[in-house]
Amino acid sequence: MTHAPSFDTLGLSPSLLSAIEYPTPTPIQEKSIPILLKGSDILAQAQTGTGKTAAFALPALHLLDSSLLKPQVLVIAPTRELVIQVADAFKGYAKHIKQLYVLPIYGGQDYKVQLKALKRGSQVVVGTPGRLMDHIRRGTLQLDNIRLLVLDEADEMLNMGFVDDIEWILEQIPGDHQTALFSATIPNSIKKIADRYLNKPEKIMIERKEPLASTIEQVMVRLPQRHKKQALSRFLETEKLQSALVFVRTKSMAAEVAQQLQAWGYSAAELHGDMSQALREKVVDKLRKRMVNLVVATDVAARGIDVDHISHVFNYDMPGDAESYIHRIGRTGRAGRSGKAILFVTPREGRALDDIERKMNKEIPEVALPSDKDILVNRHQKMVDKIIGVIEKSKKIADYRELVSDMVEKTGHSADELAAALYYLSQQSMADPTEMGKVDADARKDRSKHKRGGFSKGGPRRSGGGGGSRDRSGGGGSRDRSGGGGSRPRREDKGSFSKKRHSGDK
Repeated sequence: MTHAPSFDTLGLSPSLLSAIEYPTPTPIQEKSIPILLKGSDILAQAQTGTGKTAAFALPALHLLDSSLLKPQVLVIAPTRELVIQVADAFKGYAKHIKQLYVLPIYGGQDYKVQLKALKRGSQVVVGTPGRLMDHIRRGTLQLDNIRLLVLDEADEMLNMGFVDDIEWILEQIPGDHQTALFSATIPNSIKKIADRYLNKPEKIMIERKEPLASTIEQVMVRLPQRHKKQALSRFLETEKLQSALVFVRTKSMAAEVAQQLQAWGYSAAELHGDMSQALREKVVDKLRKRMVNLVVATDVAARGIDVDHISHVFNYDMPGDAESYIHRIGRTGRAGRSGKAILFVTPREGRALDDIERKMNKEIPEVALPSDKDILVNRHQKMVDKIIGVIEKSKKIADYRELVSDMVEKTGHSADELAAALYYLSQQSMADPTEMGKVDADARKDRSKHKRGGFSKGGPRRSGGGGGSRDRSGGGGSRDRSGGGGSRPRREDKGSFSKKRHSGDK
């Protein structure tokens, strides 16, 4: 008979055990904590949400000397959000340890606050690469007493261009110390770092469990690059969305798609690595507070987004690899909710799709674009729901009843005829689905044209890897000023989306 794992058996101090609020360790915690406690280095592959912060924070706190007011644990993380999150976790686990100070260091925070805390003494320092380098160069962050160095979300730091900064920091740490490297993926760039800076690390791999697929409906649609905007507009018209993330490959595409959504009347914002930290935080906060319903994001910027009410993830551009796809769609289907992930696949991305399906160990079903009829039916139902809601909840329609009665008397038309005419007029501000039908016709031509190529699962797939190739026929980063082949979605609520009539979120 096997027994459930327990924190009591991992060798942690009583003060730490009393601060742990959950009964059993996760797999990454169960494997990492004993290794770090015995002094070995670690190379661990684990996704966000597996409990990896506690996997290094608990043994780090156990090993340090709280009476020595000097940095003994250094954690490097890619973003301000993650730095704050990790620092808060350390503080929570250390709540029963006297004179234990944890200092988050990141860009955008006043240097005076950080300098004061460093001068006072902090045993745990958690920071972003750039600001850590500043303090090391100034001599305000001393590394002589570092016992444990942690690289958290290492693959994201490398993706954000921090590889030289990371190596520079690693080379500044003198003497013997442990190094723990945690990463969602282990590409060759991570292996090179591990080979150079880790000392005979023990390797841990935590596979993502299958429940991800059970809570998230996954579908894909095949289409040329130039039809992606129109396809997105059709899905937004017909899906029952609360909030959604639209993943793109580049910052320029994030800006382009967000601007198009705003022009269509949606409450949308872009999120990418070139934005200031303060602005990125503002966008995420607006998403969390439902002030923005659509966020168009790159992979780097979206790392760390934790919003429960995201109902949909649109993979507008193919992710770089299968692990990135899994991480993207993991932004939905949270907290017991169901979610939906929609993947756009261009003719040249068949091989990348195969890689994702192989990693997921399942085939992603293909669906057709929502038809003209689907759009009209959904518009009609939404309008009916709004009308009924006004009748049942609004106290301001009495005046309008008098107006209708006056119109009936003056024109001789019945109330039914007047209501039908008003309904007709309300629809004229919306896009004509027959215009959108041109997209379907073009898509069918392309499907026929490419049937023996990328569109056919059995045909040749010319793009290697994770969809990094540019579809030159689709314009890639070019701006589609037509906003979708002349089809313009109506400026009215789509499901539970709140929309702005003018510029959207600035």
